[in-house]
Amino acid sequence: MKVSRRAALSEDERLDALGRLLTDTEIPVRLRVAGVIVLLYAQPVSRIVRLSVEDVIHDGGTVLLRLGEPASPVPAPVATLLLEHIANRDNMNTATNPASRWLFPGRRAGQPARPDHLSALLNEAGIPAAAARGAAIRQQLLELPAPVVADALGYHNKTTSRLIRETGGTWSRYAAGDHTRSPTSRPPREAGDS
Repeated sequence: MKVSRRAALSEDERLDALGRLLTDTEIPVRLRVAGVIVLLYAQPVSRIVRLSVEDVIHDGGTVLLRLGEPASPVPAPVATLLLEHIANRDNMNTATNPASRWLFPGRRAGQPARPDHLSALLNEAGIPAAAARGAAIRQQLLELPAPVVADALGYHNKTTSRLIRETGGTWSRYAAGDHTRSPTSRPPREAGDS
């Protein structure tokens, strides 16, 4: 069987899809949330289905999504949608899932939704998951250093470094680490020292 891969979405296509997911109430909320996570945070569907409600941190007016370290901030319109989804998740009214902690509970007891099923539903909603994820990670890498993206989104450093080289991003020579410290640990010079 030959597998064909669609090229990543353009940035305009990614933003159009994101806008549609945020505003189109005809699309089920769970698909809107899953699609937004793909389009904003470049997460594969196989990882999205493994997220739990504990990965969504709601602290006062701030909502964070734990994908890596530190947890990623969730913009206000997405946070509203995400919290609505948590309050009204599918597959919670069956005898097998009344206390499921999965962000996307499946139909089988204690199991998350199947990634192939969620991916197919996203495709039907006009969100090709792999192409959307490719566009999202490339955009992240154009805006942030590869090590920062890797840590925040749970990617391996080698993956983000390879992708930054492929996209020709300006962060390709960024050195990871704590840049708040002086490069040398010398104390400052006092007046009269030469």
